[in-house]
Amino acid sequence: MTQKITPKLDTKNNMQFTEQILESFGTLKLNKMRTGLAVLGIVIGIGSVIALVSLGQSSQQSITSQIQSLGSNLLTISPMRGNSGMVRTSGGGTTLTNADATAIKTSTKITTVKTVSPEYTGRLQVVTGKNNTNTSIIGATSTYMAVHNVTLSSGAFISDKDVSSTARVAVLGPTTVVDLFGENVDPIGQSIRIGLQNFTIIGITKSKGGSGLGSQDDCVYVPLTTAQKLLFGAKHLSSIAIEANSAELMDEARNEIGFLLLDRHNLSDPSKADFTIMSQNDILSTASSVTGTFTSLLTGIAAISLLVGGIGIMNIMLVTVTERTREIGLRKALGAKKKTIITQFLTESVILTFIGGILGIFLGIIASLIYSKINSSTFYISPISIILAFVVSAAIGILFGWYPARRAASLQPIEALRYE
Repeated sequence: MTQKITPKLDTKNNMQFTEQILESFGTLKLNKMRTGLAVLGIVIGIGSVIALVSLGQSSQQSITSQIQSLGSNLLTISPMRGNSGMVRTSGGGTTLTNADATAIKTSTKITTVKTVSPEYTGRLQVVTGKNNTNTSIIGATSTYMAVHNVTLSSGAFISDKDVSSTARVAVLGPTTVVDLFGENVDPIGQSIRIGLQNFTIIGITKSKGGSGLGSQDDCVYVPLTTAQKLLFGAKHLSSIAIEANSAELMDEARNEIGFLLLDRHNLSDPSKADFTIMSQNDILSTASSVTGTFTSLLTGIAAISLLVGGIGIMNIMLVTVTERTREIGLRKALGAKKKTIITQFLTESVILTFIGGILGIFLGIIASLIYSKINSSTFYISPISIILAFVVSAAIGILFGWYPARRAASLQPIEALRYE
């Protein structure tokens, strides 16, 4: 007998739920403008959250891929600027020399290093014909390609002979080629002027992607000695890039190099070192921290618009309760329970936010896609952000719909019927 009654109760409950859904849609259709404005607030809020989270995560992925493209098992030694009596900062100092790089390469105390790449980097104006660009000039040796995973699309790279003879040859990144010569042009063999010196182009590197001051596509490679003597008049190095034998030996390599340089610079206290040694993991951690904070900030800003949208839903529902006071009184006079009234208004509120959530998800995805196309960046949508959007939209409907629903259910039938 129990088995016969249960389906009837389930059918009755299902019918009541269906009727409530249909009635809610019918009520919301009565004032399309008001309903549309209420939904718009949620659409903008959800869309903003998804788009901004996507922006932050895409930026993080782009930065991570750029850092990883610089080389594998990479350690970077940079000179320190200042001394023990001053604020010291990494970069810009003159404490690293060619001899330091040679010592790291040849010392019997160093057993974990595979390749050493001494480097000098600066910025200069590069001119050819009527075109010019201000770009990074990288003084490099033949080992630069191996350490930084640089590959050529055509031509040749800097050789040891070019370095020893202070040759005036240059290898261009693809962005620099376009800036100087335009699209689909082979500039090998042509001449460019860097500063006051003329250089012959001997090679073009393959694109690594990325933009900004650190892009390896927007640069010119010249022999290290040429950069130091002819272009910048420097006797020191901007940095020394080191490729360790393996990822597991990175820390050991850092220690070996650190103690060697301390001894060469006559320093006994590591805290007073006039250089810093950073690994890819250090750079990735710093970049991830910055982009993570950036993403959180953007998400917080978008969450404010969600809050505003939720308040808009509550205001609309309160207005609806006021307009339907006589209807509520009539329903309660005919025996409608308080639970039924609350459920009805909550259903309307959840429908508003659910529709707004779906439209907001599509808006966020489309906005992210358009941004990635315009900026040629990575298009990435986090599944978690979409799930969160659904949860948040439902939560907003319940939280901001509860008070108007409870207010409606608390009306006394007689007072409600007398309401004008």
